[in-house]
Amino acid sequence: MRESKQVEFKAQWNDEHLKTICAFANSEGGIIYIGVDDKGNPIGIANIDKLLEDIPNKILSKLGVIADVDVEIVKGQEVIKIKVEKSEVPISYDGKFYIRTGSTIQQLSGNELVRFMLKKQRISWDSLPSEAGVDEVDIETIERFKRMAKKRLPEISEEDSIEKILKNLELVKEDKLTNAGLLLFGKKPQKYIHGAGARVGRFKTPTIILDTIDVSGNLFKQLDGLMEAIKKHLNVRFEIKGIEREDIWDYPLEAIREAVINALIHRDYLSLADIQIKIYDNKIWFFNPGKLPEEITIEMLKQDHGSIPRNRHIAYVFFLAGLIEKWGSGTKRMVELCRKAGLPEPEFKEEGGFVVEFYKDIYTEEHLAKLGLNERQIKAVMYVKEKGKITNREYRELTGLSDEGTRKDINVLVEKGLLLPVGKGRNTHYILK
Repeated sequence: MRESKQVEFKAQWNDEHLKTICAFANSEGGIIYIGVDDKGNPIGIANIDKLLEDIPNKILSKLGVIADVDVEIVKGQEVIKIKVEKSEVPISYDGKFYIRTGSTIQQLSGNELVRFMLKKQRISWDSLPSEAGVDEVDIETIERFKRMAKKRLPEISEEDSIEKILKNLELVKEDKLTNAGLLLFGKKPQKYIHGAGARVGRFKTPTIILDTIDVSGNLFKQLDGLMEAIKKHLNVRFEIKGIEREDIWDYPLEAIREAVINALIHRDYLSLADIQIKIYDNKIWFFNPGKLPEEITIEMLKQDHGSIPRNRHIAYVFFLAGLIEKWGSGTKRMVELCRKAGLPEPEFKEEGGFVVEFYKDIYTEEHLAKLGLNERQIKAVMYVKEKGKITNREYRELTGLSDEGTRKDINVLVEKGLLLPVGKGRNTHYILK
């Protein structure tokens, strides 16, 4: 026996243990053993009959929770087992709220408490009324939405009033714009919701910043502003296909747009941190202050998965406007677009928030390792990247392989589409494809 996120040991009963029961109820439930030391050894307990009567009554009167309290024999010793189920409503102990994290108990306060209360009550933050009235609506954005939503909301009319549209979309409560209504259609949401902006930076290195662009306004205007700021720092070339000219950007713009929309929809607007986008020579880094829902894992993002949007009303309006195809498909679409463009798959991470990284260069040690190359092959590819080419002789000198080993290694690199042979016979050398 040992302690874990859902198991706790106590040598004796103390009313302070009600705090642990509160934390279990607010988390995933758990079990407390009374009469077991910190190392998991049963030591028994005195007055067990009285405790079996007192403990359930104290739990009910102090927490409003009914727990399963019983005796269990462990290695010949009688101990009390208190089983606590997960509560569907918030539970407080002496007016304070606690949750279980690992094998520790944490008291909730500030925005963490707000998030907890909203989640327990199944309320989306963006559905709450803001302090802004309907007069804060940007008419130009509403008119734009009418045009964008015509396909998926055919009943919408150019003659529909602002009030009617907002009411039908459930974006007004108590004569105030909801948080979603303010963010989507407000003239200046940042006046009421601090930190609801975004920032784009062009970086040479993590400490050398070449340019910074701050983007604010409602979410429709932020989408436009962020895309323009990103495109400003990307390269584009032109290809003629038939009679059409096609613009080829460093990254597929549709994938970048998906990442921007994903950040705007799913960010945690209780956080004071901005959305941050850092553009480097070889990658773009997106940071969104909002972690994944517990039900979604990083591994699920590159395949079909359900969607649990943090801001349901914002996501729905973006769907009606045709900015997203369906909930839960954005991250998979980013992957598919990058593959189609011959680029590495974007990486998804949780680092204080949600991070997406797009890579322009497939010839990096990290990406080559993901392709299954061994250390010799990676070393050779990096050599070609630096020198421009490599011969069989140079490969042997670089890796110490035999002629046969060199031939096999290079064949793999050619088959994977990384190196391209140039010349014939002894004059053959290899360049990056």
